[in-house]
Amino acid sequence: MPMNASYRGPADLPKVIPVFPLAGALLLPRGQMPLNIFEPRYLALIDDALRDGHRLIGMIQPDPRKAGPEDQPPLYKIGCVGRITQLAETGDGRYLIQLTGIARFRLESELSVATAYRQCQVTYAPFGDDFVARRGEDEVDRKAVLEALSDFLKANKLKADWDGIESAPNEALVNALAMMAPYGAAEKQAMLEAPDLKTRAEILVAVTKMELAKVVTPDGEPPLQ
Repeated sequence: MPMNASYRGPADLPKVIPVFPLAGALLLPRGQMPLNIFEPRYLALIDDALRDGHRLIGMIQPDPRKAGPEDQPPLYKIGCVGRITQLAETGDGRYLIQLTGIARFRLESELSVATAYRQCQVTYAPFGDDFVARRGEDEVDRKAVLEALSDFLKANKLKADWDGIESAPNEALVNALAMMAPYGAAEKQAMLEAPDLKTRAEILVAVTKMELAKVVTPDGEPPLQ
């Protein structure tokens, strides 16, 4: 999705960003994530992001491996910053927004702040390739990705727009499927932290195959061989 701002590298992004911890939520560079915002602290986050003009939010998952308070759980070290590219008011106090992913970040420290939402100091330096659209597309095993998707759809009796899928570039295809995949926090985090698009696609295919292997028919046989 086109944005009114251009981000060419880590220097174009602030080192301190507000973060929105959300389990199971995966935002990737140039991916679009819809969010229904209703908690007061995150309504304030949206208001402040719009007021400041940067429109940036860091999406990051709580780390289930670590214990912490429910209202401020420990976080994974890697997240992805996105820009608010769509916003609608619902009339009942909520915001419906869409974030467009820009680049991944590594959390360096969490700040002590007066805001109800959390803010962190981050670095984008390890993820310079995120600023280059479609990098590594030629290395993706597109056939394996499409086969895994087809098997998943068949096993779950779902349909998809194959014309749209087959015309999508590899980056858009892999990242959209990774973001929409109904997998757990660990699997989502593994796809987020993948060093390149090829590896992300391989993780997506592997996780899909493992999930399909768990599904059995009434006679106890796997639905797909």
